[in-house]
Amino acid sequence: MLGIFVFGQHIEREKPSKDEIFNIRGSVYDKASRTPYKDVEILINGGRYTRTSFDGTFTVNAKIGDELIISHKDFETIYYTVKSNERITIEVIDSIRSSRSAKVNADLKRFNMMIDSADAYLKKDAEKSIKFIGDALNVEISPNQSAEAHELLGDIYIHWKQYDLAISAYKISIQNAETSSAKLKLAKAYLNNGDFQQSISTYESLDEKDLSNYEKTILYEGIGDVNLKIKNIPKAIKSYEEGLEIAKRHLISPKITDLNSKIAQAYNEQGEVTKAKNYYSNSLNLAAKENKKRAVEEKVKVAEFNSDNKDYESEIELRKEIIDDIKDIERDSVISNESPWTSQKQNYKIGNALLLQNKNDDAITYLEKSRKEAKDKGDLDVEIDTNRKLAEAHSRIGNTEKVKEYSNEFRNAVDELYAKRIQEISQAARFSRNIAEQQNRITSLESDRALSRSKYELTQERNKSQQVIIYSLTGGLILLLITGYLMFKYIKQQRLANNLLALKSLRSQMNPHFIFNALNSVNSFIVTNDERTANKYLSDFSQLMRSVLENSEEDFIPLKKEIELLDLYTKLEHFRFQDKFDYSIDVDKTINVEEFQIPPMLLQPYIENAVWHGLRYKTEKGHLNIAVQSKSKDEITITITDNGIGRERSKALKTANQKKQNSKGMNNIKKRVAILNEMYKDKVDVSIEDLQDIKDTGTKVIVTLKKD
Repeated sequence: MLGIFVFGQHIEREKPSKDEIFNIRGSVYDKASRTPYKDVEILINGGRYTRTSFDGTFTVNAKIGDELIISHKDFETIYYTVKSNERITIEVIDSIRSSRSAKVNADLKRFNMMIDSADAYLKKDAEKSIKFIGDALNVEISPNQSAEAHELLGDIYIHWKQYDLAISAYKISIQNAETSSAKLKLAKAYLNNGDFQQSISTYESLDEKDLSNYEKTILYEGIGDVNLKIKNIPKAIKSYEEGLEIAKRHLISPKITDLNSKIAQAYNEQGEVTKAKNYYSNSLNLAAKENKKRAVEEKVKVAEFNSDNKDYESEIELRKEIIDDIKDIERDSVISNESPWTSQKQNYKIGNALLLQNKNDDAITYLEKSRKEAKDKGDLDVEIDTNRKLAEAHSRIGNTEKVKEYSNEFRNAVDELYAKRIQEISQAARFSRNIAEQQNRITSLESDRALSRSKYELTQERNKSQQVIIYSLTGGLILLLITGYLMFKYIKQQRLANNLLALKSLRSQMNPHFIFNALNSVNSFIVTNDERTANKYLSDFSQLMRSVLENSEEDFIPLKKEIELLDLYTKLEHFRFQDKFDYSIDVDKTINVEEFQIPPMLLQPYIENAVWHGLRYKTEKGHLNIAVQSKSKDEITITITDNGIGRERSKALKTANQKKQNSKGMNNIKKRVAILNEMYKDKVDVSIEDLQDIKDTGTKVIVTLKKD
């Protein structure tokens, strides 16, 4: 051996902060022959450890300033300090080692280049990043390389919140090469997707002996996160504390901060405010030693904690510090409106805290600051909130002109936000289609690779003796059957992914329609100068909207929660049309509503139709009944009955546009039910009947729901 060269390959990507932990990818090979070095040990101060695979590549978690210790029996130990998140290449000058073929070297080089490019675009351009993954898989690669590519694909989907697709990618990665890194990410993806039991099972399947010290902290933090979600607070705290102990023992600073913060959150949810305050004090001090962004992030959490516990003075003081810190951060980087720690949000929160203390004049000052910043930065959500709060503040001090002014501003901002949301829905649908196309390509490549591999193995076996040929044919047949099974599995996964994307699109179309109708109701109260009624309606509407948006990502929610939402929605409609109908909700006491699941917002459109197109046009006061009854042990019916004017008369009264909108709404429900029944084996059935009467023809909607 004559010498060693270590250098980083430059790929344009966002440079991480000093204490941010990221993936370092690298390779070790002979300079002259390009032959990779297998089983090279890569050790990082802090306890992280890995080895190079047969193709000489490695991946390890590190941060800027960490020292890599690279050792192998064939060359002297190398010490290298990490300067950025670039790929590290180690060239060994050694004339003894033999060379591989030029094609293998070209494929390996192309694969590494495509993986680096996909990593570089991960946070910037999802479609381009996924395309690079497809290009990396479109060469002759090993199972380990396929595992690396699919793990990175899962990382891309996680960043863009496509958790179901991330789960599929991580599973394929583990099928190719079972690594603790991919398993930890799979467990986290299950958690983000709401599959809590799957997440816990995946975490518990990991063997601590196979994990680095950093991965052990991730393991206990993940178990704590799942238990916090399912409200098993004692177990969450225990897991966080075990992770904190490992982080302290091995000086993993960022995780010490994170786990102190999460323990505080858990104690707060348990109602132990004093303990929570102590841990938040620790996390604040630790975050301040890391970097400005991490310090601000922690201050926002503590400010929210103070707000929840009505310690408004401490909250206000902390938020003022946050605003000063944000000014420093914005000198070097842009903070997006989606961030929870923008200055407009902090000024709004300060104004709200002052308003809760009846300091109306001071509150108006900060709310005005927030409103101006929100308008300057195009943050419509905050602009709407500040207009609403400013109207409330001026109402308290009796300034009716200002109340009208900010009420008008509120309505204008709501209209603008509605138009923006429609545009975002269109963009999201296009984004989903493009991602689906790229995913189809990757799935096809993986299927072709499995088929090609089986054909190659079959061809090799045919060159053996007659007896071996017979065994080879049998083995080939088995391989083809396995390949067919894998292809079927991939197609099934893709169909599931497409169904989930379609459901997201349909749910996103339901919400704007619902919001638009409800805001029309608020508008009518404001126009008639009925501010008290409008405020009461808006308060109930806000509560309903919060619940609707919380459930908007779920395929099914508990029936109990859906009944509560229906009760609140029907109450709002009755509030507006008190002279048109009364209503009742009857639930069979023998039914355990916790045991049944129902798609969110499935029943609301039928109630809306009953009120707006049936009961509203009735000359006499009508009645709406919602009845939940048992049909069998594992089946119930939900019947929505009204004695309105009926579908035929309602159809005759509608304009062409109303017919189009109603048809579109009903078609969306039919599509949702069809997709859900395909995915969950005929769980939901919907039928609509006309009720004959002397004068009017009422309508009955019967929804049949099966238990899981």
